[in-house]
Amino acid sequence: MSIRKNIQNIREAITETAIACNRDPATIKLLAVSKRHSIESIQEAIAAEQFLFGENYIQEAQGKRERISNANFHFIGHLQSNKAKVAAEIFSMVETVDRIKLANALNKHLEKLEKKLDILVQVNIGYDQNKSGVAPEQTQALLEKIQSLPQLRAKGLMTIPPFSTNLEETRVHFKNLRKLSQKCATKNLFFDNNNVELSMGMSHDYTVAIEEGSTFIRVGTAIFGTRPV
Repeated sequence: MSIRKNIQNIREAITETAIACNRDPATIKLLAVSKRHSIESIQEAIAAEQFLFGENYIQEAQGKRERISNANFHFIGHLQSNKAKVAAEIFSMVETVDRIKLANALNKHLEKLEKKLDILVQVNIGYDQNKSGVAPEQTQALLEKIQSLPQLRAKGLMTIPPFSTNLEETRVHFKNLRKLSQKCATKNLFFDNNNVELSMGMSHDYTVAIEEGSTFIRVGTAIFGTRPV
């Protein structure tokens, strides 16, 4: 099946799921995870009017960004502070800010660029030792510190829950992230506390994520097929 057809199918599923849970489909954005996939594959997705992509590796993303100007890229991998300079330059959003050292590094480089950057705070909502992210109980304190960094706009939260084939187990994590975001919004910790972004849900569980309030779903395999090694 073609990339175009895959994107069409996912968009239809987004619309159906949103309507079924009384949400506006327009509030849910599809992030095509293009890590390790070719520039040609990305261009095929762009031809299908998919303009938002997620990348995990700075050097790979930098090469793609140099050749693709008519799309936006989000960084969705673990970001080392010493790579913050490039991240500040090439991404429209960094979804994985999980410590103040990284936030400070991004802010410093953004000041030099005279640029503001949308970010999400990554939360390790399931306390998974194999995942990055700030602990849920430390999220508020991190957001408070980020508020003092003028070049960063904290738009919401992101998570990668522990993998499970039981979608109801995954639902609990999505629900907990939504509740955490609502708690932080009542304390005015986001850039826009009336429109908080939640990046959660991937190829196997995005419908459940939508039911629990996701505004960004990150889909790779269901669009591009099996990732090249």
